[in-house]
Amino acid sequence: MERTWRWFGKNDKITLAMLRQIGVQGIVTALHDVPLGQVWPRDRIRELRECIESHGMRWSVVESLPVTETIKYGGADRDRQIEVYKESLRNLAAEGIHTVCYNFMPVLDWARTDLSHPNPNGTTNLYFSHAEFAYFDIHILKRGGAAADWAAQGSSMGRDILDEVDRLRKGMTAEGEHQLVENIIVKTQGFVSGNIREDDERPVDLFRQLLSLYDGMTQERLRENMHYFLQAIMPTCRECGMYMCVHPDDPPFPILGLPRIVTCDEDIDWLLRAVDDPHNGITFCAGSLSAGTHNDVTALARKYADRTWFIHLRSCHVFPNGDFTEASHLGGRADIIELARIFEQANPRLPMRVDHGMTMLGDEARGYNAGYSFLGRMFAMGQVQGILATVDRELGIPYVQPGFHETENQHKTL
Repeated sequence: MERTWRWFGKNDKITLAMLRQIGVQGIVTALHDVPLGQVWPRDRIRELRECIESHGMRWSVVESLPVTETIKYGGADRDRQIEVYKESLRNLAAEGIHTVCYNFMPVLDWARTDLSHPNPNGTTNLYFSHAEFAYFDIHILKRGGAAADWAAQGSSMGRDILDEVDRLRKGMTAEGEHQLVENIIVKTQGFVSGNIREDDERPVDLFRQLLSLYDGMTQERLRENMHYFLQAIMPTCRECGMYMCVHPDDPPFPILGLPRIVTCDEDIDWLLRAVDDPHNGITFCAGSLSAGTHNDVTALARKYADRTWFIHLRSCHVFPNGDFTEASHLGGRADIIELARIFEQANPRLPMRVDHGMTMLGDEARGYNAGYSFLGRMFAMGQVQGILATVDRELGIPYVQPGFHETENQHKTL
């Protein structure tokens, strides 16, 4: 697989020169400074592409070209926004970029309650606690019907989440509540979708407004809206050779009273059948899928390898009560070694990136985006490169470690 890296543009503290040194071949990025809902100009795309290429890499995948909320909930201007989206797709394709990772999660992108959960070895990872998220939903957001929703979800897991929330409330401080807000709707969202920015003064109020746009939303309606969007853009995708790959919902279950529709085998099967076109595919995020115990991640990889256009290799450990944390790239519920075998056999040219690495060895002091440490992801990339080298030898696929063969050739010349 092509080793890629999510890079947040020229303001990213991790530079392209650093990435080339650690064996990155392709860059996964976006025009992060173009306001949500506006066309990505071709000249801006070209400028960023040329910057990446000047460092010996290519712009492999767009992550993400955001789908605006109005498209997701079916607002009055969704057709105009779809036309904007199609124009951006054409501009990307004209510059030789043909893979777009996107999601169809209402309001909230990936969700965690703790961005620096301690591991036994002294590193930290992202963590999702059902009780802490329920506390945010019931007592900070004050969403109507939240308590009943969490009572039902807890019973399905054999736990009383409302009792846990009451225990949290007794010891909760103003600073604790502020931290939950930061973790759930600010630090994980501002650099992803643009709905919430880190300088928003009243993020909870803004979040409530966004949620209200989905009042009465059902799984069926959200599926209809996604179908409408994909049907509308498919002619453009065929015209310019663009491959759309939806990212699974993270976490892979309903939250905040909203349906999520890319969570499991049934959902993926529906999506690919509803718009049965090779340009409609998936991002196989092993981490998101492994956060749900209902998913057999290896079986899903085997079933959908031929409609996978981008891969996120990471893994989650799920605790007996349903809480989960990012796992080592050699552990957790996702068998990354077997996934490497499956995808290398299916298409060894697929772009792949490691994801949500540990925070380690001073990463925490360098101001990286949540989940996107440098040393933690570099460590994970080393693990995955070792896996790929071993799997490729098993399969008889030539494996070249980027950068090293050039140095070896220079030494031979000398």
